[in-house]
Amino acid sequence: MTTYIFLDDLRFYAYHGVAAQEKLIGNEYILSLRLRVDISRAMQTDDVADTVNYAAVHEVLKQEMSVPSRLLEHVAGRMLKRLFREFPAVEAIGLKLSKRNPPMGADIAAAGVEIMAERSSTDA
Repeated sequence: MTTYIFLDDLRFYAYHGVAAQEKLIGNEYILSLRLRVDISRAMQTDDVADTVNYAAVHEVLKQEMSVPSRLLEHVAGRMLKRLFREFPAVEAIGLKLSKRNPPMGADIAAAGVEIMAERSSTDA
């Protein structure tokens, strides 16, 4: 059995971007996260200690979103590193980070990055 914990469409207001205007005005971002975690023990015990706490994951994401960066790739990379470091039960991460209505002269709802990463021995 393969099991996941997910957080869909988390919304943040942050100051990421290459253009000076983006760093000054900010923008809306949407983040979806999928964590491959063995939740079989939690299914039996009903104890949050036997799974990954959603609120703790959200706090990590919120902290990383609050650090201004030029590139969403950089923000996403920091998130991956911290999640693997702080949550040893996480085996793999699917992360999608989108900037709403990016300033690029296009009629576009969002643009961003999507990453699927597996834990490696160097993530610990």
